[in-house]
Amino acid sequence: MVSVDTVYQKVLALANKEQRGYITPQDFNLFANQAQKEIFEQYFYDTNIARKSQGNDTVYADVDDMLEEKLQIFESVDTPSTTPAISDYYPSVPNNMYRIHEIYVKTTKAEILNTKDFNACLNSGALIRPNIHRPIANIKNSTISVSTGDVNLVTPTSIYYFRSPAKVNWTYVVINKQAMYDANSSTQNFELHPSEENQLINKILMLAGLANQQPDIMKAGQGMDMATKQQQPKI
Repeated sequence: MVSVDTVYQKVLALANKEQRGYITPQDFNLFANQAQKEIFEQYFYDTNIARKSQGNDTVYADVDDMLEEKLQIFESVDTPSTTPAISDYYPSVPNNMYRIHEIYVKTTKAEILNTKDFNACLNSGALIRPNIHRPIANIKNSTISVSTGDVNLVTPTSIYYFRSPAKVNWTYVVINKQAMYDANSSTQNFELHPSEENQLINKILMLAGLANQQPDIMKAGQGMDMATKQQQPKI
């Protein structure tokens, strides 16, 4: 987890250098959430690339292991406890569900298929048709369908997924016309791995410079972002 106040203070210090501008709390929260979202979504693309390349036996220096560590923060599991409605679907996925990676029927992992293949399997012969030992699943419009080959669809026993990061919120009170940090129950830090602090600062600066039409702030963020990426292992 990365402190939202630490990031904001560093962003302000860099943006205010040489009187380059002030970033309001409202703008900061918008830029902060956009930056967190971009970094989070990039994990999945980087993981796909990393797993296609050869790794190494050193856990702390293996790219795939490092990405796995960053993603583990957001791994969650949902265990449906109610019987599905007449539709036989499992329609109520958690609001913060970002990407499903495993669906189980009891202790058996279901194969997740696209809609075309899912329907084709249901209408195929015994060799391809799903069964209790080889269930299949389909995800469409936030609705999960799971079949073990029976006439009716079944409720999954557990759904493993990556949740979206919580919405960042730098909370404050105004004293002498200045916004002062006020940590309370509404405060929300960045949920990203602590190693992402520099990237967050760089991206927020770039977004602030772009939004406020201040090329110097944007270039400062871009320059620091390039320096950060050069220090990181190439994927």
